[in-house]
Amino acid sequence: MATGFQRARLADVHEVAAGMPHVTRVDGPLGNPIYQVGGKSFVFFRNPRPDAVDPGTGERYTDVIVIWVPSESDKQALVQDPDSPFFTTKHFDGHPSVLVRASRIGELSRRELTEIVQDAWLARASRKRAADWLAAHPPR
Repeated sequence: MATGFQRARLADVHEVAAGMPHVTRVDGPLGNPIYQVGGKSFVFFRNPRPDAVDPGTGERYTDVIVIWVPSESDKQALVQDPDSPFFTTKHFDGHPSVLVRASRIGELSRRELTEIVQDAWLARASRKRAADWLAAHPPR
């Protein structure tokens, strides 16, 4: 019974981000991967921070991924559903990004994750790079 829903995997985050043009991967202070285009981060694996904690235990999440979004309305569309794996914290108020735990990536389809990472890249790439990529990848 094929449903067409292929669950996203953590490896897909790395594969899609690294597969976009002009991307470099740098390591953060604790060796956490940071994907950049033109020196601007668009996906990064965050170090545990006091603003993203398990509500039951108070333990800091160790698997938070930050993904840029094109606009505040895109951010709100992703975080407003309480069942969505995306969330934000006060630390990210006014910042064009969403957070997602690696442990919840499988709640997304690979296609959804791909679109979100591509949108993150487009939000941070130069106008020319974004236009060139869009011309080569017209929407279906």
